[in-house]
Amino acid sequence: MKVLFPGSFRPFTRGHADIVERALALFDEVVIAVGVNAAKPIHDIEKDLSPIKKLYAGEPRVSVEAFTGLTAHYARTVGAACIVRGVRSTKDYEYERDMADINRQLSGIETVILFSRPELGAISSSVVRELESYGVDTTQYLP
Repeated sequence: MKVLFPGSFRPFTRGHADIVERALALFDEVVIAVGVNAAKPIHDIEKDLSPIKKLYAGEPRVSVEAFTGLTAHYARTVGAACIVRGVRSTKDYEYERDMADINRQLSGIETVILFSRPELGAISSSVVRELESYGVDTTQYLP
C-alpha cells in the first residue's frame, strides 16, 4: 500500500525522517511531496527537495516529488491509499485529527497521524529556519 507524506520540509528534519521510517514499517511505499503554489514556485521547491532525494536515493520504497493542487487529489493521482501526517505534541495531534476529519468528509481520503520520537530532536522546519537565521548550528536536527 502506498501513502503520501505531504509537507513543507524546509528543511527536512530528523522528525520528518522518523515519520518516513515509521510509515515504511506500516506501508509498502511512501511518497514525500511538497505542494507548489505562487508562494513556493517549482524551481524553489526543487532546491528544497534535492537533499531529501539524496537522503532516500538508496531506498526504492521512497519517492520525493513536488505537486500542484489539492493534497487529497494528488494522493489519488499517485495511487496513495491515505495521507500520513507527523506530529510532535498533543496540541499538534488535535489539530491534525480535526484536519483529518475534514479531509475525510470532503475527499474520502483517510489520514494516518504518527508521533515522531521526541528523542530524535523532532523540531519543526520553521523553528530550524528561525534558529539558522540567528546563526544557531541546527545540524543536530537534520538527518
